[in-house]
Amino acid sequence: MEKKSALKTYWSSLEKREKIIFLFFLFILTCSFFYLIFFPQIHLKGKQEIKLNYQESYKEPGYSAEFLGKDLSSKIHVKNSVDINHLGTYQIEYSLRTFPFYTKTVRKVTVGDYEKPVLTLKGSETARVCPNQEYQEEGYEVTDNYDKDLKDQVKVKKEKDKITYTVTDSSKNKTTITRHLKYEDVEKPELTLKGSQTMSLEVGQTYKEPGYQAIDNCNGNLTDKVTVEGSVNTSKAGTYELHYKIKDESGNETTATRKVQVYAKSYVSSGCGYGGDIYLTFDDGPGAGTSKILDVLKEEGVKATFFVTASGSDALIKRAYQEGHTIALHTASHNYAKIYSSVDNYFADLKVVSDRVKRITGVESKYIRFPGGSSNTISRNYHLGIMTALTNEVLNRGYKYFDWNIDSNDAGACASKNPTASCVYEHVTKYLSKSRCNMVLMHDVKNYTADALRDIIRYGKENGYTFKEKN
Repeated sequence: MEKKSALKTYWSSLEKREKIIFLFFLFILTCSFFYLIFFPQIHLKGKQEIKLNYQESYKEPGYSAEFLGKDLSSKIHVKNSVDINHLGTYQIEYSLRTFPFYTKTVRKVTVGDYEKPVLTLKGSETARVCPNQEYQEEGYEVTDNYDKDLKDQVKVKKEKDKITYTVTDSSKNKTTITRHLKYEDVEKPELTLKGSQTMSLEVGQTYKEPGYQAIDNCNGNLTDKVTVEGSVNTSKAGTYELHYKIKDESGNETTATRKVQVYAKSYVSSGCGYGGDIYLTFDDGPGAGTSKILDVLKEEGVKATFFVTASGSDALIKRAYQEGHTIALHTASHNYAKIYSSVDNYFADLKVVSDRVKRITGVESKYIRFPGGSSNTISRNYHLGIMTALTNEVLNRGYKYFDWNIDSNDAGACASKNPTASCVYEHVTKYLSKSRCNMVLMHDVKNYTADALRDIIRYGKENGYTFKEKN
């Protein structure tokens, strides 16, 4: 009774306005409770307000509804959609009607441009600039997910040691990037020697400077500033060096060296003995005609010289050696561009075929024939003066080289579409002479050469010639 009296006393103490407010909130609380208990509710999964970037896919987070323990999610009706290709705020309505109740809720989805433009600098972000020169803009590219190309909107602010690039898209997204400028020259001038860096001359020849060029990234053409130290004494054999030097205004220096080898006049071996002698020589084998050639030589009792390569049959080389013929060295590859590019390359190629011959015969051959001969001109395309150097160096190393004075043309004019033995025969016999020795060039890789050989030998015998071989 006392508690009831206390509530009554408290109520009586309230003013009319306070009583109205109290009753109002009591009413709201009662209605809310009633709504929650007796009305179905739609529950949205995820956020009720979602922000999407332009063209970002929208994926419905989901929803549910339950009333008096019964799942009504499948009865929810969803209205409206989101257009991710157009900026704006979209409302998605979720409604549920179950007699006698109707309820609805809304989710807001805003499609906006929240992505900054992409600004990319061409060249380096730290650009080296030649001292006392202006930086030459290397350019930039800018793209935006919404506005696409904004290159014309880029603002460029140039300061002493940096350049700032700023671009803002239509949605106020801003990107700023900086290129730093470093005023220094650390790059050496480019010094180029014209002609070959290694030249060969005979004693008495005049050395003529092929020339040079110097270009600098900051100072331009500095050719007239190049200094050359050293000299070439063509009256005396030896190796001379010319030293070229160029320095730019920042102190960067480049040097280059040219070697000039001066040789005593070359001795070119004729390989011949007396007038009326015939030396039969075969290049490029062993090959298709070697076996038949050996048969003919054996039957006619004539010896020959075979300048072999790294190709063909070991057995044929061995047979030729055992039958008393001279095995000499030609080339491993017959690649002019390779073997005539330097002295070292020539001897590296020669060593391959030399090792092969020694492996097969047990003897180190010291007879050689240069591809194209000792006076060929094609070698100039790869190294000016290389033949002068080589003809001296092979002699220094104990070799003897042999050219020819009769060309059978079995690899030339006779090597036509329809090559014949008679053509080879005519080219050899036509130029035989008793007033000199006759060094005949043939190729044992040609079948028609083998077919012509017996007639050539018989012609020589019948006309008083003597067949000789190197040994």
